[in-house]
Amino acid sequence: MSRNADDILNELLVIRAQHGDASALQLLIRRWHPKLIRHAHKLTEREDVAADVVQEGWVAIFRGLHRLKDPATFRGWAYRIVHHKSVDWIRSQTRERQLNHDLGQQITSPTVQKPPEELTDVEQLRNAIVRLTAEQQLLLRMFYDDEMPLKEIAAVLAVPEGTLKYRLFSLRQQLKKMIDRETS
Repeated sequence: MSRNADDILNELLVIRAQHGDASALQLLIRRWHPKLIRHAHKLTEREDVAADVVQEGWVAIFRGLHRLKDPATFRGWAYRIVHHKSVDWIRSQTRERQLNHDLGQQITSPTVQKPPEELTDVEQLRNAIVRLTAEQQLLLRMFYDDEMPLKEIAAVLAVPEGTLKYRLFSLRQQLKKMIDRETS
């Protein structure tokens, strides 16, 4: 597997941060904070919560950085920490809060539905993705939007790579069927 300069720099920063270099730690934060915020926001769907979750994640990262054996795994490790913090927040929310949030979004952002034959391919795909579960949407975002390798996604979600390959295949088939049904 070839490594690019960005990967090597990340590994170097992790090693330096593990040895107490505060400037390396600041650079790691500067490089990874926006990516971790995006990941948390995709899960929590709230910017304020994503910021809080990532802040908690950084605390856990700081505390555990010295235990990270392979600096090359920092990305997946950091994403996994933020993922777990996000899931913890989601679980802590009551059903009532979720219903109020959903209702509020429906009231404040009414959508005009076009007939299926007038939708573009991208709009059809977006409409289909919205109907997937949050976990399915997350997998698609990590693989396609974040361009994370399967190995890292497997580490974040704590499932085997083969399972992810199957899930991605199944999701593509499911999306195709949903779009075909909508246009026929």
